[in-house]
Amino acid sequence: MSRVLLNSFLVLSCLGQSLLYDDGAAWRYGIIRAVEGGMINHGISEASWGNGWLGKREDTPTDVCKRWSHQTAIINGTMYLYGGRSMADASQNDKTWNNDFLTLNLKSGWKISSPKLTGLPRPDGPPPVSNGYLWHSYDTLWLYGGEFSDNPPKSPTAFSLWEYHIPSSTWKEHENPKTSKGKHSKSENELVQRSAEGAGINVPQLGRGWYFGGHLDGYTTEGWSQSIARVYLKSMIEYTFPDHSNGQVESLADGKRAGDEGVWRNITEGGLQDSAGFTERADGVLVYVPGFGKEGIILGLAGGTNATFTQMNVIDVYDIANSTWYKQATSGKTPEIRVNPCAVAASAADGSSTQVYLYGGQNLIPYGEQIQYDDMWILTIPSFTWIKVDTDDQAVPPARAGHACNIWNSQIIVTGGYVGQDLSCDSPGIYVFDASELKWQNQYAAREGGNDLNQQASQEDSRALSGSYWYRVPKAVQSVIGGNDQGHATVTAPAMEASEGPIATGKPLTYTVSDSNGNHTGSPNGSSDQGPNVGAIVAGVIAGCLAILAAYLGFCIYLYRKRLALYKSHVAAAQRSSTGSQFGDKLGAIFPPRSADNSSTQRQSVSDVGTTANRYSAHGAPGIYGAGGHVVDDSSTEDLLAGQEPTFLGVMLNPRRSLRVINKD
Repeated sequence: MSRVLLNSFLVLSCLGQSLLYDDGAAWRYGIIRAVEGGMINHGISEASWGNGWLGKREDTPTDVCKRWSHQTAIINGTMYLYGGRSMADASQNDKTWNNDFLTLNLKSGWKISSPKLTGLPRPDGPPPVSNGYLWHSYDTLWLYGGEFSDNPPKSPTAFSLWEYHIPSSTWKEHENPKTSKGKHSKSENELVQRSAEGAGINVPQLGRGWYFGGHLDGYTTEGWSQSIARVYLKSMIEYTFPDHSNGQVESLADGKRAGDEGVWRNITEGGLQDSAGFTERADGVLVYVPGFGKEGIILGLAGGTNATFTQMNVIDVYDIANSTWYKQATSGKTPEIRVNPCAVAASAADGSSTQVYLYGGQNLIPYGEQIQYDDMWILTIPSFTWIKVDTDDQAVPPARAGHACNIWNSQIIVTGGYVGQDLSCDSPGIYVFDASELKWQNQYAAREGGNDLNQQASQEDSRALSGSYWYRVPKAVQSVIGGNDQGHATVTAPAMEASEGPIATGKPLTYTVSDSNGNHTGSPNGSSDQGPNVGAIVAGVIAGCLAILAAYLGFCIYLYRKRLALYKSHVAAAQRSSTGSQFGDKLGAIFPPRSADNSSTQRQSVSDVGTTANRYSAHGAPGIYGAGGHVVDDSSTEDLLAGQEPTFLGVMLNPRRSLRVINKD
């Protein structure tokens, strides 16, 4: 069931690992852990945020003291920000949750002191939540997950997916979403629940969004008693967008497309996912990397629970096409353990490497002493090497956690973040990092050109990374993986090679770059499911033809020179042996006597040479003298004295005759 609202966003809450409710207990499917507590209702009540069509509300203020734990997405050069927490001034300590709705213009430049923010009407449908995620297609946003206010405490409503259609500026509510059966997902027809503090990722090219891990508690799930402990998850919820296919879902087999409600799948048994070494986690990040499989891979980094943290010397790798998790060891000095960082990815022009940028976050150990980070790290793929970015002597933003990162025009735009208690305000709280130059900037620079996805000029196909337009591989990365600023990486495998999975069997999605600006010739070269590279085939055929032509011309030059040398040698021999003067008196005027009937008009063509020579021999003219001065009566050899010095054109058009003459001699 759906409801359409003016200025609507799609908020979805979802369950990472399915919860099967029963009186007195909540059972988590997958790990099957019982959580004791009071009764949890089976039913889902009507959301209390509004019904039917709603009028516009007041616009969102753009000027805040602090903003953090919000949700963001970029569509065609416009960043959308929804919800999260904010403070109007430094003295505010409650009522920080909000349903603010803003846009940030990335089609034109601005200074970080005055970013081009626009406040949109606050919607009267989606709830005010933080730590969820915005999935997006090319014209639609979906808000998944998030948690309700704990100061003052607010009881969460039943989960609904809220959709915001950008062209019409309308909201639509999708109530009571249920899971579907698919690969590594046995559950079906279970109500999707709202998770928070998980890691989200979106691939509009595939028409899918994912949310990994997170937690369920009394601020995410309707009817959850606050006496029940928080439950951390290690499952991954997948949402297939309307009108898109997904071969991993049974109901979408054989190319079927999802209906208006989309299709949900709760992935709980994907490879290592059900093993003890694959831990529950919240507050991590997901990053999409093209290639290495039919649909690319997703990397899981950072995060943890209230007791353990995820190390980053080993990275979780999810093969999208097979719905399976693997692990991959990294090399180089690794970042310290942390939660609530942000991460984006940028692709080299030729696709030979993808750089994952990890910024900020916080360490919660020891408990109660939050330490925020301001460092920037790069994980370069496929070498899986960590590189710490040197930002000394730069104007680095204050350390932060719970911020959002997005990349556009190869610039990382950082919005908001929790900066601790020592800084009274962080306004406007938007910063720009040049991913190519590895420098913090005081302004955002718009770029001319580029497509709606802001892909590299050499990568305008549906699988390539968005936001990488104008990206150049930094020198600090080149020094580790080789190549140049366009790519051409020479380190093409991890130091600790994978034994299975997409890193072991796949390769990057690569492209041909034709100039220093990253423009291209040809189509993608690297994925296992790519079709024929028409540009490369045409170029190869042309190059092959030119090579054959060059070889033929070289061969003809060789024959011409040999035949000319033989011709001159035989002429000299003939002159030495001749007693009459049937040939000219002058060296070089060596023409046989012509028949009386054609002496004034005959012109020899290439095809006439043999016939004329035989005629002259039959009339008693001297033949061709061999080395011993004996006459050799052979028409092919007589061609050498058939009235003309050999020409290159003649050799080129009839190389077999020339070769026969040379071999005879």
